[in-house]
Amino acid sequence: MSTSSPATNPLKGALLALAAFATFSAHDVLIKQLSTTYTAFQIVFFTSLFAMPVLTLVLIQDPRPDTLRPRHPYWMAVRSVASVAAGLCAFYAIGELPLAQVYAFIFTAPLLITLLAIPILGETVRLRRGIAVGVGLIGVLVVLQPGTTPLTWGHIAALCSAFAGAMVSIIVRKIGKEERSVLMILYPMMANLAFTAAMMPFVYVPVSLVDLGILALDSMLVLAAMGLLVGAYLRADAVVVAPMQYSQMIWATVFGIFIFNESPGVMTYMGTAIIAASGLYILKREASGSSNTTPVMQTRTRIGHAAALRVGYFLRKHK
Repeated sequence: MSTSSPATNPLKGALLALAAFATFSAHDVLIKQLSTTYTAFQIVFFTSLFAMPVLTLVLIQDPRPDTLRPRHPYWMAVRSVASVAAGLCAFYAIGELPLAQVYAFIFTAPLLITLLAIPILGETVRLRRGIAVGVGLIGVLVVLQPGTTPLTWGHIAALCSAFAGAMVSIIVRKIGKEERSVLMILYPMMANLAFTAAMMPFVYVPVSLVDLGILALDSMLVLAAMGLLVGAYLRADAVVVAPMQYSQMIWATVFGIFIFNESPGVMTYMGTAIIAASGLYILKREASGSSNTTPVMQTRTRIGHAAALRVGYFLRKHK
């Protein structure tokens, strides 16, 4: 992979990001299909299991001599629990809701990261970004349509996934400079594997060879998407790459219509547009230097993937 510095080719970076988020959407399609047979616990267990060989290679290649003991065990524990919650809730929501609705809630992550940066990073959120967060949360209400459509466990899971994913990202900003990067990958992965393995006696359904192959493919799609994102961020800045995530709504619509016979209402798209506009505004404000910590710009891994590796780790290896 090229070792070029950021912003050397914004167009190529944007195209790689589009390919990455298309790959994420293909992964979500497989998760949705598997969810008709298996619980989120079992799907997360196998996707984490298939990702472990890659994690092992990452650990082997880390030249830094140190122990596997974290310097911030409390924050590492919170991050690991949040990672488990983000993956499980996202997989459950994907099985229960149209993909377009799931993406709408995942897109609230920049709003939640901005809010969490206040108590955890000591960030000061001024009026303009505060208004953007408020407008984005109104977009959530537009998608949910309280009083006209029932609130399901799928909706709650999607919101919980966004919140837990935002917590994962903000803790990286909190302790990432002091903790070994491999530990930031290892502990959440092991937590996912250990927790879902403990659930297997209660939820296990025999897995056919075909589905086992799909689960392995699913893990590989996430890793491929991570690789594409690394390439995107090596060539373009966050203000170019991050907005490409909203292209997933196109894939959600296409896959929803032609594969799952889903047709989300106009309010879902309207609410998503409001959420996306708020997130883009926050990103622009951070890029302009109005924020000292820029937690949204530094969140490079898509929320809600149990087997996802940290993009930032691989970017540092290319510097």
